[in-house]
Amino acid sequence: MQLNSTEISELIKQRIAQFNVVSEAHNEGTIVSVSDGVIRIHGLADCMQGEMISLPGNRFAIALNLERDSVGAVVMGPYADLAEGMKVKCTGRILEVPVGRGPAGPRGEHPGCTH
Repeated sequence: MQLNSTEISELIKQRIAQFNVVSEAHNEGTIVSVSDGVIRIHGLADCMQGEMISLPGNRFAIALNLERDSVGAVVMGPYADLAEGMKVKCTGRILEVPVGRGPAGPRGEHPGCTH
């Protein structure tokens, strides 16, 4: 079966018309730099100021510097093993510090504390 240029053109036009491109913002990013407990992340389009960012190893960072193509965040905890290329995720939660009365009086608890 031989196709002529008109048929080929029509097939291409049909395929283009059927092609569905979906663009959506992701809440996953990649660490592009680590320096003194501050990480720069690329790809967190929906990140909010003060949002907790989930890091590998059940750790968190706080988003403090929102730019068009990157987010600057401060790591809460050890950061020596964080490296460029690691994946991170937005949590959708703004940093909260619960306060309660324990045996020693009022105290603050670190984010992520479950007791």
